[in-house]
Amino acid sequence: MPVEFINPSELNQGTYSHVAAVSGGGRTLYVSGQVAMDAAGKVVGQTFAQQAEQVLRNLGLALAAGGAQFHHIVKMNVYVRDLTTEKVKTLRAIRQRNFGGHQPASTLVGTTALVHEDLMLEIECVAVID
Repeated sequence: MPVEFINPSELNQGTYSHVAAVSGGGRTLYVSGQVAMDAAGKVVGQTFAQQAEQVLRNLGLALAAGGAQFHHIVKMNVYVRDLTTEKVKTLRAIRQRNFGGHQPASTLVGTTALVHEDLMLEIECVAVID
């Protein structure tokens, strides 16, 4: 299934795409928000970077369970507790290692709390498999 990522030149060019256009039929995965917890429900990581690594690891596992990989993601919503410029830089670097040049449509939201007081990051996404 063809997916076209569109970045109008009149809009800011970032590490994401402004539009993901999906044509035709195929398999669509709606992945619930992934957080820095292991299979036993224990929070992994005491720093934002450690938690971001675990969240991306969990996101990869969830995608794989549905037959997808990071390059299949067309839309991603990211929620960061107590958002700072430093956290954004850290997240971008870790995301780059996992996504390479792939830039799905993305939204980043700063929030005061997540489902558990020790969690710093949550990522949900939509992936489309041809």
